[in-house]
Amino acid sequence: MYQADEKRYETMQYSRCGKSGLKLPELSLGLWHNFGTTSDFENMKNMCTAAFDAGITHFDLANNYGPVNGAAEENFGRILDWGMRFYRDEMVISTKAGHEMWPGPYGDWGSKKYLVASLDQSLKRMGLEYVDIFYHHRPDPGTPLEETMLALDGIVKSGKALYVGISKYNKEQTAEAVKILRELKTPFIIHQSRYSLFERTIEKNGVKDFVAAEGLGMIAFCPLAQGLLTGKYLNGIPEDSRVKRDGRFLKESMITEEKLAQIRALDQIAKERGQSLAQMALSWVLRDGKVTSVLIGASKPSQILENVKIVGKTDFTAEELAAIDKICG
Repeated sequence: MYQADEKRYETMQYSRCGKSGLKLPELSLGLWHNFGTTSDFENMKNMCTAAFDAGITHFDLANNYGPVNGAAEENFGRILDWGMRFYRDEMVISTKAGHEMWPGPYGDWGSKKYLVASLDQSLKRMGLEYVDIFYHHRPDPGTPLEETMLALDGIVKSGKALYVGISKYNKEQTAEAVKILRELKTPFIIHQSRYSLFERTIEKNGVKDFVAAEGLGMIAFCPLAQGLLTGKYLNGIPEDSRVKRDGRFLKESMITEEKLAQIRALDQIAKERGQSLAQMALSWVLRDGKVTSVLIGASKPSQILENVKIVGKTDFTAEELAAIDKICG
């Protein structure tokens, strides 16, 4: 029987998610990669327990995480049954719907029919009565936003989610969602966005500042740019890298000499800070307090333990920030 580390809350730092009462750890564990049908169950268990023992209380999933679709939720349910379900009330478990999940006109996007059905399936796969946060995973150009937001409101009122969030919405879409959900008094507390040293769209389009100004929390995904900011590519492309194994998300053509030069320059700043490149990249995302939590992915427990060393080390000097901005262009 798994018994959590008694000291798990001693070092992790937790911040309120916007103006809500919910606190999130500085680092959250994303189950996007390495929790699918082809992954080793023992390793999955060990990653989840390593995270929880380090104070990571938030586990982030989606209906289509795998591969195959639904596999990550199913495996997480197995991990809960194996020994972690005892700690359910100490966990924040989130899932999402919005990408293609099953064939036909009702298995994708943002209709009420799809969102309600998808969450019901997710709860069954994980063996849960509710999730803590349920997200609409991406905006739907074909469904009125009001329908999607009313579906999220109804899901909370049904008791199947405590809070709701959105992901990948631009500033205008986020503003409309805020307006609708505030009128409904729905506990809308968080926006999930792609954000890293190499991906700063939410700074340029105003989403990051708008979310903070509206009193919402923000959680960042892909903070290590699909592994580019891990240090793995400092000397080129290794044979065991994700690029060689699975080119769906990070393609070899993206790793140019210019990009490698940027990575090496950033690594030098990290060394001067006493951090690895990955640690500095995660710290940078959290540097100004506008991002509540940063989602990390991992392929083994040791990576999680290295990442949590950033707790309490997210401050940067003005000189460091200027140097980083100059490198990243």
